[in-house]
Amino acid sequence: MVLDPHTRVPNFDDGSLAENSRASYPIDFIDNIVESGKGGQPANVVMLTADAFGVLPPISRLSADQAMYHFLSGYTARVAGTERGVTEPQATFSTCFGAPFMPRHPSVYAKMLGERIAQTGARCWLVNTGWSGGSYGTGARMKISHTRAMVRAALDGRLAQVAETQDPNFGLLVPDVCPDVPTEVLQPRNTWQDKSAYDSTAGDLRGRFEANFKQFEPYVEESVKKVGIYKAA
Repeated sequence: MVLDPHTRVPNFDDGSLAENSRASYPIDFIDNIVESGKGGQPANVVMLTADAFGVLPPISRLSADQAMYHFLSGYTARVAGTERGVTEPQATFSTCFGAPFMPRHPSVYAKMLGERIAQTGARCWLVNTGWSGGSYGTGARMKISHTRAMVRAALDGRLAQVAETQDPNFGLLVPDVCPDVPTEVLQPRNTWQDKSAYDSTAGDLRGRFEANFKQFEPYVEESVKKVGIYKAA
């Protein structure tokens, strides 16, 4: 944002420098605050990604080791409007889903996450709000109504009660059904008309995961390496 030249007050409608703006205000401006700034232990942990390739499931359950793997990977897509110069989605890996803001080595945070999951028994989910039915330019963005339904079902425990199928490319545990979501949406391959194109694209993304994670292999247990990305026999 920029300052108005006449009033010297920030012009929050100005997008010349960046689409996003930042502002701060005293916490007592908000009703019903928790003064300690601390909440209770979460029953569910949700990691959010946007897969521009359109091959990751829209929601999947992660084991503790998988949660550490995906937290370290931080796979998502830069989308138009969030960064200068980005006009179409670009796949990227930003460790811990926020690499610029992590002062310590990423493995420190991943270990802390794994410890917290073990202590609390929290369920972990990877939610993909990216593309379905094809990559960017071919498929369509995941419907918000479907994402909301999946997150609600995860948080209220309904998804914990359904059968799951393991994704053959990424090892993720994908629920077979979800209330208010068409069954075919849950399995991304089913949304692609060209199945061979899906297989090729999924294989390419799997390779990107594998190459990116090599930098973290010296810092994690063997169990984390094994549950990451793999090709089922």
